[in-house]
Amino acid sequence: MLSILLFLAALASSVAANCAYGTSAFPRLPNVTVSTFGYDALKGPLNWFGLNKTANFACEEGSHQSPIVINSTIATVDGSTLTWTVQDYPDGAEFENLGTNVEVIVNGSLVDSNSGVEYSLAQFHFHTPAEHRVNDEFFPMEMHWVFESTGISRSPSLLRLNERTDAFRAAKQFAVVSFLVELCEAPGCTDQVLRAVFEAVEDIAQPGEATMTGPLAFGELTAKFENSPVYSTELLYIDLPTWLAVRKVIKYNARYTQDVLGGVNLLQNAADELCNGTSR
Repeated sequence: MLSILLFLAALASSVAANCAYGTSAFPRLPNVTVSTFGYDALKGPLNWFGLNKTANFACEEGSHQSPIVINSTIATVDGSTLTWTVQDYPDGAEFENLGTNVEVIVNGSLVDSNSGVEYSLAQFHFHTPAEHRVNDEFFPMEMHWVFESTGISRSPSLLRLNERTDAFRAAKQFAVVSFLVELCEAPGCTDQVLRAVFEAVEDIAQPGEATMTGPLAFGELTAKFENSPVYSTELLYIDLPTWLAVRKVIKYNARYTQDVLGGVNLLQNAADELCNGTSR
């Protein structure tokens, strides 16, 4: 299973900008809330900081941004060190169109045995095209599972990087498990979870709409994840007609690729270059 585990501790704000609805960073409201940001023009990633300087300050300053290019320089982790549990939904789960993505609200947890941190599942959602790339290759879709720590982090670096946020948010950690999705041609080739979710995608064609997915069972997906090294090579698959139907609803929602983890913030670098250029 080609899965990417991104422990985005200290990046609550940058995660919230495009992924973390339903966490303490962006609490879920009673009705479906249509996003106020987007992926083009002045609503796009280059101006996320300008849209909300408090919530999205890490977009301006953070040096551990997402998405990135996955290659041999990226540290890996054994999936067996992570215990991932998701509740099945035989009657389906709530499926919402937020305007910037479509997401499914399910309950679950992720436990990292190395650190002892336990995360609670907020939701999973989709990007078309995929945000992360592998050795510079892009994929047509990406599935993000968003988790938030149930306890409090005492990491000094986490608190320092989040000093503009309130104390509660500064002490939370976030993790995203990502599955890259490839197109397939054979009849019935779409993975079971994707098929069950997207059978109802045309029922939420407009932002703000909600419906129920088909029956959801996650045992096969979580077992493959835990029995494989993270960054292994097996993909999830979706047939072309289904992908086209999903793309018509989601449209485009991929942030531009960031620098290596710990590298220069591309937005800050561009601002610095512009300032240096105008000073000459």
